[in-house]
Amino acid sequence: MLKKISRRAVLQGAAIGTVLATGASGKAAVKLNKKPNIIFILADDLGYADLSSYGHPTIRTPAIDKIGNDGVRLLQAYSNSPVCSATRTAIMTGQYQYRLALGLEEPLAGRDIGLPPSQTTLPSLLKQAGYETTLIGKWHLGAYPKYGPLKSGYDHFYGFRGSALSYYNHGKDFWEDDAPVEKAGYFTDLLGDKTVELIQKSDSCERPFFASVHFNAPHWPWEAPGEQGKKEAARKKNSLAAFDAGTQDVYRQIVERMDFQVGRILQALTDKKIRENTIVVFTSDNGGERFSNTWPFSGKKSELLEGGIRIPSLICWPAKIPSGQTSEQVTLSMDWLPTLLEAAETNVDQNHQSDGLSILPMLKGDEGVKSRTVFWRYKGNAQRAARMGDYKYLKILTNEFLFNVVDDPLERANLKNLLPDVYDEVRLKWKNWNKNMLPESADSQTYGFTGANFADHIGAQAVTTTPNNK
Repeated sequence: MLKKISRRAVLQGAAIGTVLATGASGKAAVKLNKKPNIIFILADDLGYADLSSYGHPTIRTPAIDKIGNDGVRLLQAYSNSPVCSATRTAIMTGQYQYRLALGLEEPLAGRDIGLPPSQTTLPSLLKQAGYETTLIGKWHLGAYPKYGPLKSGYDHFYGFRGSALSYYNHGKDFWEDDAPVEKAGYFTDLLGDKTVELIQKSDSCERPFFASVHFNAPHWPWEAPGEQGKKEAARKKNSLAAFDAGTQDVYRQIVERMDFQVGRILQALTDKKIRENTIVVFTSDNGGERFSNTWPFSGKKSELLEGGIRIPSLICWPAKIPSGQTSEQVTLSMDWLPTLLEAAETNVDQNHQSDGLSILPMLKGDEGVKSRTVFWRYKGNAQRAARMGDYKYLKILTNEFLFNVVDDPLERANLKNLLPDVYDEVRLKWKNWNKNMLPESADSQTYGFTGANFADHIGAQAVTTTPNNK
């Protein structure tokens, strides 16, 4: 259910951080003459507690926090995968990524595979409904010319096609539509500039717009805005280095610069007088990486522990969604497709089966929290997981667990012998679900962190084979 955030709760709850929420907007009954504009902002590798409103002690994110203040902050939001391209597949299709060969890549690397142009997507459905659709930022769903944003429902594209790029040296992977771009500047700022430009040029009397703003921040390389970041970029100009350099303070600067650009986007909506009827979503593609704060969970990106898949998610729509709320609804990345289509009063293609749940009725206060069971699979270290109610089944290699992730978010107390009936039930649900997914492929890319990457993983080995897909 939706809960009003009180001042006392804000100050006392570490997970709430320092946000001072406002009261309900009282605008749920507003009648609108136009479909809402939609801005979907996706951060890259941002951990659950990397925002001040989710409890980070030093990172300040007032603009992103304001999205939650003006709407709803989701406290039990999950990514459908602990790595990026698999999550982007689910956001685009509204389906578990394992329904497509692309989704077996964890993440997509050098293989000639991608999102099929024939695949129904969120932007293609919104485009059919009259929206002008734009991707600003990261694609990472297949290489040109076989695949690309313009082949998958977007009218316009401004960004990069691969998995990562330098914040300063954009190399040969910076594009506007299908034309190469040579433009200096900190990449987070360039994406913010283009989004503000899109808003300023929008015609409030014509087509509504859907803008996917997929920041590369705070993904490596560790290049903060400013002179030190420029020096770091120059040091490795011809090679993106993931595992050297970087500090918690550099990470803070990268996140706060993204927040600054989100603030500019929100201000542009206000200046254009379209903030009231614009949906703004902010979320992350997976759990945090090495400098991230995944408190109160354990685990990182590439792991099905909570820290690898729990993410911050915030949404506002001033005309329709009451402000200053939090929700305990369990959500997955693919929920955004049916949610945003319902907000746009657009039906899902009857030939396209979505695995997502529209949370719009809950966000508007028309319905309460819905019980559901959600599932994960990750080839690296043969990981499996399912959450049913407060309980989570987890398998890593041959080790199997049952956790109450509400009472035990660190996933320390294994309850499988104490609650065998619950363990058997959720484990069986996972097995039945997995029968409907594509089997894992011996050729697909996957990875996991080991002691060679992180000192706190010493002794860990990256195992990438799974006997019989069980």
